[in-house]
Amino acid sequence: MSKFKDRIIQIVRSIPEGKVASYGQVALIAGYPRGAQQVGWILHIAGGENGTPWWRVINNQGKISTKCIEHTPSIQKRMLEEDGIIVAKNLDIDIEKYRWRPSIKELKKLKLDDEYIYVIESKYNH
Repeated sequence: MSKFKDRIIQIVRSIPEGKVASYGQVALIAGYPRGAQQVGWILHIAGGENGTPWWRVINNQGKISTKCIEHTPSIQKRMLEEDGIIVAKNLDIDIEKYRWRPSIKELKKLKLDDEYIYVIESKYNH
């Protein structure tokens, strides 16, 4: 696996049950702030590997946006609901209610430097 893919998988595995993150948020935490589309591809290819909770990643508008025939929107909706997340019939989710906001301690576990942690904190933990 590539370093980037390993990092994305590590971050997605950190998202707790009952929380979601956007593709862009995962990319930002990984240190690739413009890598949202790549996060989607990684989760498409390797999302189910070793229990990686791919279904906890949605778009930043709070909508299930997968087009995959293996990981369909209805499967993602069901899995999110099993996590305790309310998903509307139109596949909308209140992303601000359910957004994962990792603590500084969680971000330090990902071996991020303090300056970068500040960038993430200022964007998502207000």
